[in-house]
Amino acid sequence: MKKLQQQNKFSHWLKTSITARMIMIATIILILLIPLAFIKDLIREREFRQDDVVNEINEKWGEEVVLYGPILKVPYKTYKETSVFNQDTKQYITETESFINHAYFFPKTLDFKANATSISKKRNNFESVVYESTIAIKGDFEQPNFSTKSISDKDIVWDKASIVFKTSNLKGIKNGVNIQLNKNSYGFETNYSSKKDNQYNLDELESSYLKPENVDFSIAQNFNLNLAFNGSKSMRFIPIGKVTTAEMSSNWINPSFTGNYLPQDEGEKVTKDGFKANWKVLDINRPFSQQFFNHLPNLNEYAFGTNFIVPVDEYQKSNRSAKYGVMVIGLTFLVFFLIQTMSKINIHPFQYVMIGVALVMFYTLLISISEHSSFLKAYLIAGTAVVSLITLYSKSILKSAKFVFLIGTCLTVLYGFIFVIIQLENYALLVGSIGLFIILAVVMYVSRKIDWNNG
Repeated sequence: MKKLQQQNKFSHWLKTSITARMIMIATIILILLIPLAFIKDLIREREFRQDDVVNEINEKWGEEVVLYGPILKVPYKTYKETSVFNQDTKQYITETESFINHAYFFPKTLDFKANATSISKKRNNFESVVYESTIAIKGDFEQPNFSTKSISDKDIVWDKASIVFKTSNLKGIKNGVNIQLNKNSYGFETNYSSKKDNQYNLDELESSYLKPENVDFSIAQNFNLNLAFNGSKSMRFIPIGKVTTAEMSSNWINPSFTGNYLPQDEGEKVTKDGFKANWKVLDINRPFSQQFFNHLPNLNEYAFGTNFIVPVDEYQKSNRSAKYGVMVIGLTFLVFFLIQTMSKINIHPFQYVMIGVALVMFYTLLISISEHSSFLKAYLIAGTAVVSLITLYSKSILKSAKFVFLIGTCLTVLYGFIFVIIQLENYALLVGSIGLFIILAVVMYVSRKIDWNNG
């Protein structure tokens, strides 16, 4: 009998005490954090799966494009003298051994004109964005200068001179690579013996030998080169010209200009139809010279260009939406709590749990539907379903049309507010802060007449 009285007393305290309701609601919210955590793990797992599919598509289509060249490569002889003791004559004799080294000369002017057309590739429920590009390269070489190394003309092997060109994306090249050098055409072949650079994994192409009778090395040599690539992720150029200019255009509407050099202010234009950007880099803007001897350095860190990025994809949006899960549950429970406190309507803890589970179900619906449709449609379907379910369920709890209408309106406004924040990038924090401030002001106004000392 005493135990039953204690149970009745506890039940009465739970129904009438504001503090008890607040403790009960806080406990339910903490419990609901468990399924919310599982949902976030599910989003991450699906996002990792998408990344795997995107990487697989990109690997087969063509990776990022990094261009390093063209570069004039000229062999020259160097000599090493060694003293050898002759056992017969009992004297030291000097032997001279010759070695072949290479000198690398960068262009005087170098101009890139690139156009990239984005293409959507799908596999199962996942999507990747790649691009097709055409790149026109032109410029000129100055007369090679060996005087800085005191190399005589007789030691220069002009008939073995060639043009080298490095790129990160051999697989993506769509046509034969030929360079026009003063009206003479030279084809390229892959130099399999070259070591790959570290950062962008560049492969080296080398032209057939430049015939001295066709190439007058005493004067400047004009060149032009046309490339067509299948690529993804980014396109970058290394500014090896004494004056390097670049122009890039695309139908991609979300470019991210990257690298050591940004586009010129007057040369950057991004519209709803795509972007166009221009760069100009002088030799005094970079810390390396126009010629190198013995080895060709890794200059990948000086590359500049554009990342072709998707700023907020479906899983990123779902993940950002799930981060607001606690706020959605908390504010929804707050509305029910205020209605319960001000109207003396009894709401059982089980009913709070059912409302919380319905709110959590929104995110599973959102993820599953967005894999087969756009995020907007998925958000509308999932939001409408959950708002309708909770509104109809609240009709049996609150017994009042005005309270049911209030619940439906509050949920609709809340989900609409979160959708707006998700879509924003630069102003998400500002809009979110203002929205939460307004919600706080409304709650403070509505709750001003509640007697908090009662229970």
